[in-house]
Amino acid sequence: MSSNLRILVACKRVVDYAVKIRVNAAGSAVETANVKHSMNPFDEIGTEQAIQIKEALAKNKGNADVVVVSCGPAKAQETLRTALAMGADRAIHVESDEELQPLAVAKLLKAVVEKEKPDIVILGKQAIDDDSNQTGQMLAGLLNWPQATFASKVELAEKAMTVTREIDGGVETIKTPLPAILTTDLRLNVPRYASLPNIMKAKKKPLAKLTVAELGVDVKPRLETLKVAEPPKRQGGKLVESVDDLVDKLKNEAKVL
Repeated sequence: MSSNLRILVACKRVVDYAVKIRVNAAGSAVETANVKHSMNPFDEIGTEQAIQIKEALAKNKGNADVVVVSCGPAKAQETLRTALAMGADRAIHVESDEELQPLAVAKLLKAVVEKEKPDIVILGKQAIDDDSNQTGQMLAGLLNWPQATFASKVELAEKAMTVTREIDGGVETIKTPLPAILTTDLRLNVPRYASLPNIMKAKKKPLAKLTVAELGVDVKPRLETLKVAEPPKRQGGKLVESVDDLVDKLKNEAKVL
């Protein structure tokens, strides 16, 4: 493992996973006003992985600079402070009140990568608000970097990374040179809770602010959402007296047999 690394971690502010999602009155988007937000769970796993790499290097007298970045409105700074409290060293906030679709975020991250020159960029495999699963792959394409997606295990060596990744048929192991893009899956790790002393320390850690204009990126949406609607409510189930009764209902009522 290289003795000195810079790791950039993307952290998105999303509606908290425990919140029951509702469509807004206009039917144009999910309601986000007065709703609890938190760090995207997959990005939280990515932050934890970066910190674990930093800790492993420290045991061998190495060092890792963990930089977290978030693109979005002013409240995204709360998400960055959470990552700093977990153990990240510094943060970058690309402030924008516009809708940021995956391609726009990938372009913004590319501009940040060109400034920071990290060895590894870690992203969650997807965000739980739009479930696009696109930004990491788009960023790899824009940078022309190798990528390892859906990672469930990561091992670092000198200027290389071995990743066990989850696929439809099971798992596969790949090796890629650095710099590279890594996207995290659920089984990679269990993120730590930030302790109160670390939460207090996070308030003093550096948080740089950038604008979309400063990065010179076109973030105009390429897609337009025409309508958002809740799925139909599920109908109540029916009790049957026997297997024969069940088969009869599946044939004649549900017509699935």
